Amino acid sequence: MNGMKAQWIGPGLAAALVLLGACGRQDEPQADAVREPTPRAPTALPDVKESPTLAAIRQRGRLNCGVHEGLVGFAYTDNRGAWRGFDVDFCRATAAAIFGDPDAVRFVPLTTEQRFEAVRAGRVDVLWRNTSWTMSRDTAAGLSFAGVNYYDGQGFMVRRSLNLTSAAELNGARICVQSGSTTELNVEDYFRRRGIEYRPVVVATEGEARQAYAREACDAFTADISALAAARTTLSNPQQHMILPDVISKEPLGPVVRNGDDRWLAVIRWTLNALILAEELGVTRDNAADLAKNSADPRVRRLLGVEGDFGPSVDLPRTWALDAITVSGNYGEIFNRNLGEQSSLDLDRGLNAQWSSRPSGLIYGLPVR
Repeated sequence: MNGMKAQWIGPGLAAALVLLGACGRQDEPQADAVREPTPRAPTALPDVKESPTLAAIRQRGRLNCGVHEGLVGFAYTDNRGAWRGFDVDFCRATAAAIFGDPDAVRFVPLTTEQRFEAVRAGRVDVLWRNTSWTMSRDTAAGLSFAGVNYYDGQGFMVRRSLNLTSAAELNGARICVQSGSTTELNVEDYFRRRGIEYRPVVVATEGEARQAYAREACDAFTADISALAAARTTLSNPQQHMILPDVISKEPLGPVVRNGDDRWLAVIRWTLNALILAEELGVTRDNAADLAKNSADPRVRRLLGVEGDFGPSVDLPRTWALDAITVSGNYGEIFNRNLGEQSSLDLDRGLNAQWSSRPSGLIYGLPVR
């Protein structure tokens, strides 16, 4: 009984309490009644300080989102100049969670060298840009990772004409690699551990590494496997190139924000989590609005803002997740559209499958409760 001593209640007082309780229940709504989501304005919670980042975003009227300057599948502009891609969809979902408007976002293309300083200096509010979560980055001044939206790993792309089956056969090979990245460090570790000689062809950007490989300035190109798949689609004859089966590193990619604003960190973390959880619960872009009105599943009702004050707990409207899902779809929809079977990359879900799928992956939605 939670450490409290039981109190004896006399029969007269007990009868009065039963009668009072019965009267109180007459005005209560029926258990199966569906409550509509409240208007967009978040409910103020007592003694909770608003995120200064979120306050600045609302004042300017848009989210500043840092993205890759051009990587097929993740962030790129189409032939009409519109931004598309996996990370771009997360930017739009974040804007929808805040404003109810997926277009209330400015995309800021950033190179590998620019990305972290742009976060620290406040040029961007969040970095949704295939960036690996490592200890040195997480403990560096001014940066906080909010989660993982893609589990990747580093690999190698080679020409099929070389008849290679493993990266261990790249003895003496010229390997194109981007400077100043974890990619450069990983490839050095891989060959040093195995005592294999190789000749690094180090260039400033991932784009230059792709170009050097295309003109045969190197025998192999190393990068995250998703980036290799994207690079292969840009080559004149993609079928002539293959990605070797070796995965030489763990690359958990995820959004980055400035350190010191925990409530803004929570906004990004729970927006990402809402999209992941939506897939697990069967909430899609097409059925989210209907489920918000008709679902009896308490997990769905909490996620979509019908029950509880979960959005206001991070300075967002109750319908924050509903708005994000309605814009971009759930995690699986975002993946399939940009990276999976509906895209030119046609990547398997692999580690990015839901934990409950068969075969299972690493994508796991934290409970909203």
